Amino acid sequence: MDFNKLSDVMRRLSLEAGDKIMEIYNSPDFEVRTKSDESPVTAADEAADAIISAGLRAAFPDVALITEEQAASHKVQASTFLIVDPLDGTKEFIKRRGDFTVNIAYVVDGVPVRGVVYAPAKERLFYTDASGQSVEETGPFAKDTVGEVEPMSVTTNPDNNALMVVASKSHRDQATDDYIDLYLVKDMKSAGSSLKFCLIATGEADIYPRLGRTMEWDTAAGHAVLTGAGGEVVRFDNHKPLIYGKEGYANPFFIAHAPGVTLQKS
Repeated sequence: MDFNKLSDVMRRLSLEAGDKIMEIYNSPDFEVRTKSDESPVTAADEAADAIISAGLRAAFPDVALITEEQAASHKVQASTFLIVDPLDGTKEFIKRRGDFTVNIAYVVDGVPVRGVVYAPAKERLFYTDASGQSVEETGPFAKDTVGEVEPMSVTTNPDNNALMVVASKSHRDQATDDYIDLYLVKDMKSAGSSLKFCLIATGEADIYPRLGRTMEWDTAAGHAVLTGAGGEVVRFDNHKPLIYGKEGYANPFFIAHAPGVTLQKS
């Protein structure tokens, strides 16, 4: 893989998709439908998917592509693949809360090695550069010219106390709260979609436990960004690395964290 090309293409497509999403987001009204799995879908999901899928297939025709909005792709099995959630946080989008993202990742042998997470309503763009280092670009988000970028790095907290915890806005439950209670917590914040991974990657949070259903397209891009900033994502049950390319692309429960955090067993 040409990682310079990959980084450029993923960045550009995320921005193009983000423009289309915001066009629909800022419209007076948009239709919301329900998919077979009872999750919501909007014209923004589908339009963003069309932009990203066409761009990735044109640039990397020989790489398998898995995307949330194309059910047929969920049957594809490959060791190396691109995986897309064109609009992660559709519920946040529908409620016009802004915590939604465009997610594109590249997985090799079970590991998300490159990714981009773009939150167009918040004007935050996180991605891995050609070397694998995660950066946050601060604007002006021109499609063909990279703006100012800041390298991202997780916090170090060797004492494992005064932790900043980030949790889901839409999927918080008692089991999650019970697990968080095992830690010495300084403060908590909530965030939607894959932004939770990025908040750890920037040092704005230390740990994100997820005790609920997710799919690989929900997590792969954020996982890649967190890894590129020095963080880790592990299974909740045994603390082994979360891997990708599983049959059906469903994830087990997991914990994303800065490496200074000593993980607790539930």
